[in-house]
Amino acid sequence: MHGIVGWGSYVPRFRIKVEDIAGQWGADAAAFKRGLLLQEKTVPGLDEDTITISVAAAKYAIARAGIDPREIGCCYIGSESHPYAVKPSGTVVIDAIGAGPECHVADFEFACKAGTEAMFVAYSHVKSGVMRYALGIGADTSQGAPGDALEYTASAGGTAYIMGGENVAAEIVDTYSFTSDTPDFWRREGEFYPRHAGRFTGEPAYFHHVLGATRGMLEKSGLEPADFRFAVFHMPNGKFPLKAGKEAGFRQEQLEQGWVVNLMGNTYSGSSPTGLAACLDVAEPGDRILVTSFGSGAGSDSFVIRCTDRIKEIQKKAPATRDQLADRRIYLDYGKYVAYRGKIRMNQL
Repeated sequence: MHGIVGWGSYVPRFRIKVEDIAGQWGADAAAFKRGLLLQEKTVPGLDEDTITISVAAAKYAIARAGIDPREIGCCYIGSESHPYAVKPSGTVVIDAIGAGPECHVADFEFACKAGTEAMFVAYSHVKSGVMRYALGIGADTSQGAPGDALEYTASAGGTAYIMGGENVAAEIVDTYSFTSDTPDFWRREGEFYPRHAGRFTGEPAYFHHVLGATRGMLEKSGLEPADFRFAVFHMPNGKFPLKAGKEAGFRQEQLEQGWVVNLMGNTYSGSSPTGLAACLDVAEPGDRILVTSFGSGAGSDSFVIRCTDRIKEIQKKAPATRDQLADRRIYLDYGKYVAYRGKIRMNQL
């Protein structure tokens, strides 16, 4: 048996409400709330970035796993907002968490599915026997251009998973990937903000890949939607994952626990991993969870996960995802939000 030995999410305390963004641009806040099913989103602090988020999430995962971090054989971080264009994020993380210099490090990128990409490779290493424990992280401090629709959703946060073959809390029963060349969202070298193809990002991109991966996963595993307690889908906004889940045959109650986007926005590479963490926080032994990510460009990874008896032993060893979403929130007005996100930029001669 191989799978998740420990997990941990980190959610920034700073938030901005949808109405504060809408008010800045003279937009109808109520319409955006209805259209996006979003109340507020997380904002990284002035001293927070993908690296600090990854460190915090990884420390929580280590606490749940109860392992010596020097036993971690690799550290893979999936993100589209690595602080450095050249220097890797993972080198800082392994020093901060106490992993040894033998730990293999790599940064992953595949838009919003870079987190599950890192998890997939980490899991493959322990399943093959190459490593005892492997760390896969999805984290982002995503950006949206001022006044763009992405500004309402692009947020910050991340989740870390330690994979192993001993003391497994959630077995990864099966995996499935679905990918094609679909240019729905991109950011060229040197550009600060990403661009997107508007409504094109829906049907031919998000839904085609998420449903393709989910249906492929169900067929491969021989399972039906009714066999799962929870299902999690990438959350670019509030509506898309609910629609995808229902089209795939899942009920509302199966989707609600992992549906965290309404309170934190779209954490990009951290989105579906964080939704999965919210489910693991309350799961019971024997529960099955289906999670399907999505990354523009485009592709989806899908996992079937089954919780073991150990799940209850480690849930309380680190802060729960939804507790962090509800706890000690600090709200920013639009001016402070702009300053925190570095949106005022001087033209360079």
